[in-house]
This record gives sequence, C-alpha cells and structure tokens, in this order.
Amino acid sequence: MTRRPFLLLATALLALSLAACNPQTPDDAAKQPGPAPTTPTAPSGPPEGALSLTDAIAKIPTGDERRDGYERDNFKHWTDEDQDGCPTRAEVLIDEATTKPEQGERCTLTGGAWTSSYDNVEVTDAKRLDIDHMVSVPATA
Repeated sequence: MTRRPFLLLATALLALSLAACNPQTPDDAAKQPGPAPTTPTAPSGPPEGALSLTDAIAKIPTGDERRDGYERDNFKHWTDEDQDGCPTRAEVLIDEATTKPEQGERCTLTGGAWTSSYDNVEVTDAKRLDIDHMVSVPATA
C-alpha cells in the first residue's frame, strides 16, 4: 500500500480539525453582537446538487506527491492548545476514530480504529497514520 491514501486521510483530518479549532459555547454566542441564535433544526438532506463524500473524493484529481517547499520546522508540533492534557494529534485521532481508542495517562492512546474515506482501508495502529501540516496544492499547467 502506498503512503498517498494516508496523506490524503491526514489532509482531510487536518481540515476537519482546523474547522473545529474555534468552537463557541452558548455563553460565547450570547456575548456576540448581532441577532440572537436560533434553535438548530434537523437537516433536510444535502443541498440540491451536493455530492456525497464518496463522490466528492472520486472527483479529486490525483498526481505525484511533491514535497518541495514544505519545511516541517516552520510549524509548532502537537501543542495542547486547549490545555486539556491531549496534544492536537491525539485530539484528531480521538475525534476521527471509527472505534474510539482508550485514553491513558497523559492522553496516551491505545486501541481504536480509523477508516479511510478514500479507499475504505481500516487502520488499527495509530502510529501508522500521518497527521501533519500537509496541504494539497493543485497542479500547475
């Protein structure tokens, strides 16, 4: 198996974790100016013309991996931004697990399973998953 599916999974996990980086509590929302928050309603389904995750993934262009321009030292490594005892890597693994891992001392994870949306491969060893600051860049003409 190539590393590409794992890099794609890592990119997806990073995107999801970044989208959740600034959660608001109801108290935070009440302090914000503007209209009062509304009670969420059940989604009525995907918007017209929306793709399923599987169909959207199938439309992602593939190409050879390029690592030029990426310098890992330019990024902080697995900080504990919310100071809950779990570094970002562990939080992403916990959040994205299809079978939740056990949390031990200092947020050490054991067990768990993760399934790739790209190829349905299940991984049960978190050490085999890349969660990094990789960003996919469209190929230039």
